[in-house]
Amino acid sequence: MRRQTNFDLYLEEQLKDADFAERFKNAGEAWDVAVQLASLRKESGLSQKELAKRVGTSQQQISRLESPSYEGHSLNMLRRVAEVLGATVHVKIQHKEHRKQAVVAEGRPIYRVKRKDLPKPKRK
Repeated sequence: MRRQTNFDLYLEEQLKDADFAERFKNAGEAWDVAVQLASLRKESGLSQKELAKRVGTSQQQISRLESPSYEGHSLNMLRRVAEVLGATVHVKIQHKEHRKQAVVAEGRPIYRVKRKDLPKPKRK
């Protein structure tokens, strides 16, 4: 079993704060995007400047996209970069809490039942 470091203990305490936990989660997502873009670019053998030229943007913009602290990614720009790198972009939006939902193959049937035993509303 791995022994907790002082940082582990500190982080565990900080994550009890909901606001911090949300910011930490968002930072992790930005980090993932940055690492993926930089890795794909390097695998393609391109510099930031070369990629920028092919995408039609500046080297500074590519640098921002590859920065873990940058959170201004636009879907359009990510798609343009991915296209040049021979990749695709997938976005997944889901509920914060996992809710189990029944899955059915057919749509919900519409039943129209006439009930004679219920009194009709009186009109005034």
